[in-house]
Amino acid sequence: MFFQEEIETCSREELDRIQDERLVCQVNHLWNNVKFYKAKMEKLNLYPDDIKGKKDLYKLPFLDKDDLKDTYPYGLFAVDKKDCVRIQSTSGTTGKRVIAGYTARDVDIWEECCARALATANVDSDDICQIAYGYGLFTGRAGLHGGSHKLGSMTVPMSSGNTDRQIQFMIDLGSTFLCCTPSYAAYLAECIEEAGALDKIKLKGGIFGAEP
Repeated sequence: MFFQEEIETCSREELDRIQDERLVCQVNHLWNNVKFYKAKMEKLNLYPDDIKGKKDLYKLPFLDKDDLKDTYPYGLFAVDKKDCVRIQSTSGTTGKRVIAGYTARDVDIWEECCARALATANVDSDDICQIAYGYGLFTGRAGLHGGSHKLGSMTVPMSSGNTDRQIQFMIDLGSTFLCCTPSYAAYLAECIEEAGALDKIKLKGGIFGAEP
């Protein structure tokens, strides 16, 4: 099953062409709009014209976690803050959070990517997607929520935790897909088995991520 078949089935040659073209565009955009990254390139005596495509990726400077922390919160934004419609961030478990700003188009692209992932798992408009990622700053939840909408499936925005309610809704609503972390999926499975409710569960599959 496909969500955007022309993209998901394009030839290797076409994919290479698009990736090369967009990398060149992105590098130029960063050069013109992100002073921090421009300075990193200049330190290597590297200029946008030196990047012709993926074959030149090795030339570009890395960003490490310290760079992301040092430029908190807006130092790596490549557009004006007024053009951003959403903020997402990491959990901040290793210190200062890493902030990501989204334009309206960024949100749309991310939801399209998640819709493709869901479609690959055979989610369609007949399905009921129970989203059990935390409804906070984590970007995965937002993408899968929007991706489910784009596929026309019923979306159940459960968020994480409250396991008894999760299972009750899963049974009552007939949820067919579960989206959450692998560890929470495993915990839900244990609780469902302990409750003797396996025969009441209609899940066909799941989208699990955000953990190694």
